[in-house]
Amino acid sequence: MLDVKNMTIDELENHVQSLGEDRYRSSQIARWIYQYRATSFDRMTNLSNKFKEKLRNLYFVSVLTPIKEMSSKDGTHKYLFRLDDGNLIESVLLQEVDHLTLCVSVQVGCGFGCKFCLTGKRGFVRNLNTAEIINQVCSINDSLPKNGRISNLVLMGMGEPLANYDNVLKALRIFTDPNGLQFSTRRVTLSTVGLVPEIRRLGKDIGINLAVSLNAASDNTRDSLMPINRKYPLGELLEACREFPLSPRKRITFEYLLINGINDSIDDAKRLTRVLKGIRCKVNLIPYNEHPGSGFKRPDDGAIDRFQKILINAGYTTTIRTTKGSDILAACGQLGSSSPDY
Repeated sequence: MLDVKNMTIDELENHVQSLGEDRYRSSQIARWIYQYRATSFDRMTNLSNKFKEKLRNLYFVSVLTPIKEMSSKDGTHKYLFRLDDGNLIESVLLQEVDHLTLCVSVQVGCGFGCKFCLTGKRGFVRNLNTAEIINQVCSINDSLPKNGRISNLVLMGMGEPLANYDNVLKALRIFTDPNGLQFSTRRVTLSTVGLVPEIRRLGKDIGINLAVSLNAASDNTRDSLMPINRKYPLGELLEACREFPLSPRKRITFEYLLINGINDSIDDAKRLTRVLKGIRCKVNLIPYNEHPGSGFKRPDDGAIDRFQKILINAGYTTTIRTTKGSDILAACGQLGSSSPDY
């Protein structure tokens, strides 16, 4: 049997027509699943009993239920999910001033081995399918109070989204489809370590926000932190960013993890202002989130403020990300700490 949540609405339309039904039935089914949260075809009251019987014989609607939820003192929530094959993934819900942002995982583990990331130390296990990506959002939305709803999605949980391109693209289409989960493309962000061919492909396929985990302004430093830089060095990565199609109000976000004594000097900041020249962008500075077994340290506040001031003076919109969820290992770079005993 096929999981309906592994199909885009267009793919569902093809299946519906193959059953001899009108194409608009696919939109009805999608709205039942994504907007009315139906997990059974029996609930779909505007479909005939004969059609529902066809659907039951061929398809099912999957669900994903967290096996554990942890709450941080700052309002962050981390959810642990066990997949059908027993693997574990995590999602993080961030409480912002006026909205809720969900960090969505796209892989079990991660194979890119960034030196600062706990998830990378776990290694790569497998890609998530489209339904497993979608179901994190559906499950957590369902658990919220009636007046609560996720408003922003960030694909920067466990895994590299562009290394699971086909499943991620299908999930993005469902996230933003008017008959799907109805997220505005302005509120969906994909974060990548910098897979250049896929960045170029993404810009042609869908108009969402792009965030690039940069973390250094020289190849030597980035090589030491992020092995992917040896395959796609800074010059190649930044050229792809310059060419990335942006609507008039959009900018690329460069995430820059500040690590004491590694990439946080005045020279590093000045170098960053030069390499980003010509790219419509903003910079999000992320003070390093320490975790057990890490040899890196967070810079002091003075170094962070100096770094930001240099970028602002050079004309770059630059924010400092407030660390959230570090007490439950839910902050940036800390996912993947879970075990069956968690």
